[in-house]
Amino acid sequence: MTALLPHEQSLTACAQAIAAGEVTAETVTRAALDRIEAQNPLLNAYLHVDSAVALQQARAVDLARVAGKELGPLAGVPVSVKDLIAVQGMPLTAGSRILQGYTPPRDATVVERLRTAGAVLLGKTNLDEFAMGSSNESSAFGPARNPWNTQRVPGGSSGGAAAAVAAGLGVAALGTDTGGSIRQPAALCGIVGLKPSYGRVSRLGVVAYASSLDQVGPMTRTVRDAARLLQVIGGPDPGDATCDLRALPDLEANLDQGVAGLRVGVPHEFLDGAEGLDPAVRSRVDAALQALQGRGATLVPVALPHTRHTLATYYLIATAEASANLARYDGVRFGRRTEARPGDGIDDLYARTRGEGFGTEVKRRILLGTFALSAGYRDAWYEKACRVRRLIHDDFERAWQTCDVLAGPTSPVVAWKLGEFVQDPLAMYLMDVFTLGVNLAGLPALSVPVGLHPDGLPVGLQLIGRPFDEATLLRAGATVEADAGTLEPPETPDASDRRPA
Repeated sequence: MTALLPHEQSLTACAQAIAAGEVTAETVTRAALDRIEAQNPLLNAYLHVDSAVALQQARAVDLARVAGKELGPLAGVPVSVKDLIAVQGMPLTAGSRILQGYTPPRDATVVERLRTAGAVLLGKTNLDEFAMGSSNESSAFGPARNPWNTQRVPGGSSGGAAAAVAAGLGVAALGTDTGGSIRQPAALCGIVGLKPSYGRVSRLGVVAYASSLDQVGPMTRTVRDAARLLQVIGGPDPGDATCDLRALPDLEANLDQGVAGLRVGVPHEFLDGAEGLDPAVRSRVDAALQALQGRGATLVPVALPHTRHTLATYYLIATAEASANLARYDGVRFGRRTEARPGDGIDDLYARTRGEGFGTEVKRRILLGTFALSAGYRDAWYEKACRVRRLIHDDFERAWQTCDVLAGPTSPVVAWKLGEFVQDPLAMYLMDVFTLGVNLAGLPALSVPVGLHPDGLPVGLQLIGRPFDEATLLRAGATVEADAGTLEPPETPDASDRRPA
């Protein structure tokens, strides 16, 4: 049998090879586990790996194939799950000390669907604490590192998932996206990241950050892989009242139809009107847009005038929802509890447990959100942000009158140095300036790699689609990928820093 290594194959090719008997699921899983053992001590992409259970799952797939049973679309494919998503029998930390010792009693819906499709679950990947961050540096368990340059961040909050896929520590991953947390790390690590429409994928069993913004999505090596993974995890779920009732179309059916006649909107605010956009990133994005035009797409200038308000709007709404969601971590029901001192009351228990359990960034956002919701300030801050959110949504609605997808940079810069913005939260928040509006409007969006910066680091193009039109979005992404190609990180993660001083 052919030795099929995870870092050398796409999800689709891997599933096809296993189904055809060209390689066993156990061989593929062992290769992934060996690679994790060799590289994870440096990359810190995984917080938990269960080798025994993963091999058991792989052997079950091999036995089913030999017996002639029908295999699922992900049968034998090694997949990781962001440690914000419940997997029965595995620890769930959300990257925080406050959930230390917690193991969920059941799978999240998306994990149930992975199991039904035959995927092999390798383990849980690193993340910014409670998904609050853009660099994976707020994790209580240390930052993940970018396999293109381990002195650089992998992006966040799904940084561990992005690093794992880019370095071949598994074939694909599930991440979550509240303001860019799938797309931005995908761009910084040179992989594909898909944030589905709000409501397209169940959030049951996913730790909540901001409930009106959070969404689970695929992180993969190719656009076709993202389509297949979304096909598996998406669709209605009676256990999640926010999950849309519409069934998914066949997302792989039209991937190769091209973009002839497609209207691609180019927002002024994402390119000519953008502050802080690296000229080399702009150059790569421009080249990808010209390639789309060469394939028959029409480039249409559009305006999203309220883009300048997305950062403030997002951080008011997201932190307000986080303040409410994280109130459940009180040291009583689950997770960490600080031992009481003589004379302590219940308020002392809450304060000390949260004070010791939450990290700096989580505390900052809880305080911001609590202030925005407090008496006398709710109308001035939170309610006003909700009204501006509607204006941002309406900007996109007007854009759809003249175009089918929107395109621009995923991130204004490539991966920055570890520690570079840790003491400057606002500068860190600005790294998501192109991705936040998508979540506020509930739209699907895709990041596709479009080559390397002169520093040798990946650049991502973001495509934004109409609500629940992931099919068109993926078709456009497949065309971008056909021109730009996929990126291959160094076989051994690069520990040097090649950016000029």
